[in-house]
Parts: sequence; C-alpha cells; structure tokens
Amino acid sequence: MTAVFYELKNSMIGIAGLGGLGSNVAVALVRTGAGRLVLADFDIVEEPNLNRQQYFLDQVGHHKVDACVANLNRIRPDSDLVGHKVRLTPDNIPAIFAGCHIVAECFDRSDQKQMLVETVLSRMPDTAIVSVSGLAGYGRSNDIVTRRIHRRHVLVGDGVSGIGPGIPLTASRVGVAAHHQANAILELLLDGDLRSLWARRNNGAGI
Repeated sequence: MTAVFYELKNSMIGIAGLGGLGSNVAVALVRTGAGRLVLADFDIVEEPNLNRQQYFLDQVGHHKVDACVANLNRIRPDSDLVGHKVRLTPDNIPAIFAGCHIVAECFDRSDQKQMLVETVLSRMPDTAIVSVSGLAGYGRSNDIVTRRIHRRHVLVGDGVSGIGPGIPLTASRVGVAAHHQANAILELLLDGDLRSLWARRNNGAGI
C-alpha cells in the first residue's frame, strides 16, 4: 500500500468538467490520496444538478470550480487543487492540463467528449485519458465496463445508453461510471508501461 500511496501522492490528474461525473471523480480521487488535481469547468451550480452532483443547496449560483474546491478541501484540507473557470477548447487544453499524467473526460455532450479525447491523444503525447460513453438511465450496473482501447486511452460505460425521453441521468448510474473512472486512473498510474513514459518526460524522476 505504501507504493500505491507514493504514486498517487506524486501524480497530477486533470478533470475536465465538474458535473455528475467530474465532481464524483474528484471526491473519489481526493479520498484515495491523489496528488495535484487540475479542475476545469466554466459552469455554475444549478438546483437540478443536486440530484447527482457533489454540491449542496447553499452552493447554487456558485461556480462549480469554486464549489468543488471548497468541498474537496473539507474532505482533505491538504489537497493540492488548481481550478480553471474556463470553457475547454483544443487551443487551451494542452496548456491547462500541461504536466498532467492523466485527464478524466467528464463532459455530457458527445461532441465535447470527442474533442477532448482527440486533443489529448494528438497533442499531449505523454498524457493518458479516461473517457465515458453510455451511462444514462438506471439499473444494468454490470453493463458499465472499463476497456483499454489504446495505450493512453481507457473508455468507461456501456457504449449505448444516452440521455433521452424517459432516460435521465441518475446519481446511482453516474456514480458507478465515475468510480470506474477513478479506479481506471489508479490502474494507469500504477501501469509500468506508462510510468516509464512519464519517467522519461521527467528526466528519470518518475511520477
């Protein structure tokens, strides 16, 4: 467990989007002992968000970045957190997540998901990404799986279910997917192949 803690403490993880996925991923990583978290979102907390996102009623109207940082600091006061209140684009993603070993893709829209994955894989050669596809509705927890589809890309979800009439996003199923993401991030941090990649980037210093 000591080796696991060391790798986590020395990691740098980006979280793109702080909604149902991102706010839950952030909480899971902070509770696990992750190092620096780079949090990015342009949105504010709205009351309908409270059915699945890690915010409170008195935080409605606050920027999600500010609210998330406040909540994470309550969980672990020594958290190393960097917040960016910004809409992510292909132009700013490499700079915002510079130095991150892994980025968690936590968007709602499929076009934004694709944009982030393509940007990380094409323009950030030393960074891995954990993305999600298909998690709407309820039930069928075992349909949500984790698949490594590229050396630097892990995909979580059932790959099918999307938001639609009568198919909402629910706290239970979003939470399952978010914790798959957090667990996949831990696995990637401990992956010998990627650790050697990061060690070369850091001139032998490891992660």
